Amino acid sequence: MWFHVSEPNSYLAVTGAGIDKVKIVKKALILPFQKVAKISITPFDFSMALQAMTSEKLQFSLPAVFTIGPLDEVSALEKYAVLLTGDSDGQLKSTTKSGSIGTGRNHVQDIVKGIIEGETRSIVSNMTMEELFNNRRLFKTQVIECVQKELDQFGLRIYNANVKELQDLGDSRYFKSLSRKAHEGAQSQAQVDVANARMIGQVGEAEKQGETKQRIAKVNAQTAVLETERKVEKAVADQKLKTKEIQIQRELNLAQIAAERAAQQTDAELQRGVEEKRAGMELERLRATTVTQAKIARESAEQKALADYLSNTKKTDAALYQQRAEADAVAYRGTKDAEVAALLKERDAQANYIVKQKEAAGIAETAKAYGELAKVLGGPQGLMQYLMLQTNTYEKLANANAKAINGLQPKINVWNTGAAGAEGVDSMAPIRNLFQTLPPLLSTIQDQTGMQPPSWLARMGGEEGVNEMSQQEKVRAKQEALMNGNGH
Repeated sequence: MWFHVSEPNSYLAVTGAGIDKVKIVKKALILPFQKVAKISITPFDFSMALQAMTSEKLQFSLPAVFTIGPLDEVSALEKYAVLLTGDSDGQLKSTTKSGSIGTGRNHVQDIVKGIIEGETRSIVSNMTMEELFNNRRLFKTQVIECVQKELDQFGLRIYNANVKELQDLGDSRYFKSLSRKAHEGAQSQAQVDVANARMIGQVGEAEKQGETKQRIAKVNAQTAVLETERKVEKAVADQKLKTKEIQIQRELNLAQIAAERAAQQTDAELQRGVEEKRAGMELERLRATTVTQAKIARESAEQKALADYLSNTKKTDAALYQQRAEADAVAYRGTKDAEVAALLKERDAQANYIVKQKEAAGIAETAKAYGELAKVLGGPQGLMQYLMLQTNTYEKLANANAKAINGLQPKINVWNTGAAGAEGVDSMAPIRNLFQTLPPLLSTIQDQTGMQPPSWLARMGGEEGVNEMSQQEKVRAKQEALMNGNGH
């Protein structure tokens, strides 16, 4: 009697006396006539590269990694202990250092691999390559569900399934072509976006530079106007100052005159002299007033003319600069439009070149197909007859001939120069003679052009005799019969 205890990652499978099938426990007292085995429930990774074929008959490789292990339930562990704990010969040989039975034995992996391959191929065979590529999550879910249903009978569970990138198999280049197509499309779009961004940046830069120059010209013009206005205001202020000074001077003169008058009143003798002096001073005052006003008017006119000249000069410079900026902008836009047009023409030329290459390849393949068909039909003559039958050429010729002679109402007169009722006179001799001329005529056409008449019209004689058909003619006759049967 021994008392056994399992590790945290394992269970004890007890069989023998007193146990109907198998008993799964963590610890147990083993009695005589009983056996115990430790079962490890540690999951193991199972890598495989599955080769499958879609509903479009396209083969591909599907690398996948599955993490599989026994389910931590008593009923599942009983199934696992009964069905998978031994090797393929039923012996318990694959044990770990702790004495427990591992889950990664070869025959277990073979069983799991067979289940995964079968279920995966069954799912993939009902899907197209496009559906498989776009719905990989759905595909992964379906594979896990279907495989898990099969693994339930062995007490196993899929803990994780990682489906890697789909890969081409053999000569197939499907995924490589898709990747190249996406890369080329993204690169072309990136080039277009870069060119567009550059164009927008250059146009925006030119617009900002033009706007900056316009604002500078506007500020300069406004500055010139303000300077002119300040100068005018200064001239007006100077004029007012001069007027005020003249008024003050006049008041002083009047005060002096009043003082002199007071003095003159005390001195009657000097009255005449005072009057004369007064008249002279008044004359000088008037002269000074007139000269000062003339000087002020002249200086005001000069300042105004100078201000007008500076204003007109600034306006002329601003207009000339604006015209130059507009001309530069028009030239720049024309250059960029020419570059864009050249780029578009180059892209169109490349596209036309690729289209012409594809058309030439299609014509070459069509010519090869016609060559193979000519070999099958016995040569160019058989191919020509096949194409004429396919395009209803014979029917069209018959209709054209019927339309050509429609309404002619021919009259056929057969003249017999023999005596009426005489024996040996044949009324069908002209028609017989007409048909007798056909073989030489057809033989001449064959010798000169190499064209043979259809077998339904006449058959030229050969080495094997007139009544015997060559093997090639028999094959051609069968083909014509099949084509006539398909046509009807």
